[in-house]
This record gives sequence, structure tokens and C-alpha cells, in this order.
Amino acid sequence: MDKQLPTLYYVHDPMCSWCWGFREQWHKLQIALTDKVNIEYVLGGLAPDTNQLMPMGMQKTIKETWQKIQQEIPGVNFNFDFWKLNQPRRSTYPACRAIIAARKQQPESALKMLLAIQQAYYLQAKNPSDIDVLISLAEKIGLNAVLFASEINAASCQDVLLKEIYFCREIHVHSFPSLVFEKDGVQRLLEIDYNNFQNILKQIT
Repeated sequence: MDKQLPTLYYVHDPMCSWCWGFREQWHKLQIALTDKVNIEYVLGGLAPDTNQLMPMGMQKTIKETWQKIQQEIPGVNFNFDFWKLNQPRRSTYPACRAIIAARKQQPESALKMLLAIQQAYYLQAKNPSDIDVLISLAEKIGLNAVLFASEINAASCQDVLLKEIYFCREIHVHSFPSLVFEKDGVQRLLEIDYNNFQNILKQIT
């Protein structure tokens, strides 16, 4: 990492549907910023661990959000069978810890795990709140499943997640995805355009 470059923090959650919607423009933005900024991924931890089923009202709200994203961002799709095939829980911490566990085993696997979780959730109607789903995904991207299962349940993994969540609060991020640009010690929250990365690029100076 080049310490002389400014930093762009991407604050996200693997089970955040707007992060899924932002994926294409975020990819384009990263290409445009190659060698211009240090990019750091930060897990925001959308919803803590729970075994309770998601209330029907919340399920309805999230389904409506998926529909809204499909309407507003061309090319973004969701598999609504998820809501028929699963018992949804409002719990994204396991998916966040999966990113950390993948990162600890192979740093380059963190982004592979992120994409695997998003595709499993939004396209394949699988539930990333379930540890067995996450272990299966780890194996599919080439990680040691036994080691991954041990790491994702370790206290050290939860500690890393809590530190990242605390950092989000320190930089005043309360929604996902968020982009925070830091230059010369000054942090600035950028306005996200889900359909045109150029409008984000213009804010980075």
C-alpha cells in the first residue's frame, strides 16, 4: 500500500442489497482510480447475530427494496424465490465474519468470498445467515473448509468485525454502501450514484 496516496474507504455489508446494486459502478470506479488512491474495504455489520425469524413486515420491506433496486438500476437482478425457500433471519454478522475468515486464510480470497455470498443470496436463493451455506461457499472458492469453519466461529474473528464496525462509526458512516475519501487527514463522505460512477469520480480531488 502506498502511504502517499489518499485513501478511499468502501463501507459495505455482503448482505446489503444496495451494495449488490452498486457492484458494477463500484468496479468501474476502482478501475478509474487505479494507482490514484488506496482502496480499503470496511465491513459495516448491518445486522447482529440472531436465531429469530425475520418479521413478515421486515420481509415485505426488503422484498420491496429489491424491487426498487431492480427498477432503478438496469441490469441488477434478484431471485425472489429466496423468500419462499428459506427462513430468513435479520442476521448479517455471519456473512461479515465469512469475509474476515476468508481474508485470514488467503487475503486475496476476501473479494472472492464477497462475490460468492452476494451471488448465493441474490441469484441462487441461498441464505448466507446460515453457517453451513458460508462453509460451502468457502470450499467452492478454494479455501480449506475445516480451517474456515474454525475461523468463522472464533472470538478473534468477531473481534475484527467489531473493530471495523467501530471504525465505521468513527468516520460517521451509518448506511451502506458508503464511500469515504480521506486526503491529508481530512475525511469526506461521497455521494453515491448507482448508475454513473463518473459522478463519484468528480468528487474525488
